Amino acid sequence: MTIVRRIRLYFHENPKELKRFGKFAVVGTIGALVDFSILNFGIQVLLLPKWLANTFSFFAAVLSNFIWNRFWTYPETRQMPLLPQLGQFLLVNLAGYGINQLVFLSLDHYVFSSWGSWSYNISKALAIGVVLFWNFFINRIWTYGKVK
Repeated sequence: MTIVRRIRLYFHENPKELKRFGKFAVVGTIGALVDFSILNFGIQVLLLPKWLANTFSFFAAVLSNFIWNRFWTYPETRQMPLLPQLGQFLLVNLAGYGINQLVFLSLDHYVFSSWGSWSYNISKALAIGVVLFWNFFINRIWTYGKVK
């Protein structure tokens, strides 16, 4: 069974999760705005290397996403202790960071290098798209696994 069919089957069997995924995507959109803003500020204004600007922007977005997910996507988790949940979320996103950096830097250098500032913005958008699914499913299973 292909990954797309598995995802479709998962949401078909768990319709509440489709709504939760929608909220997760809205939170991710807010995080992406934070991510792009800090990435472009870091590269264009602070003249940081792309990998470093991406590091700052990624983790700023992670913090934003954690807060929004805790209070809106998974409000049931507010009764859970904050620090262990944040730790789990950060560990999942640390792996996501590795995936993000790999996709971002590879696409920026090998695929879109001649596109100017569009190069790193397109690369970043694709990296965010890849990591979205990793973050949702792993956080759903581990960080927010106790939520029914």
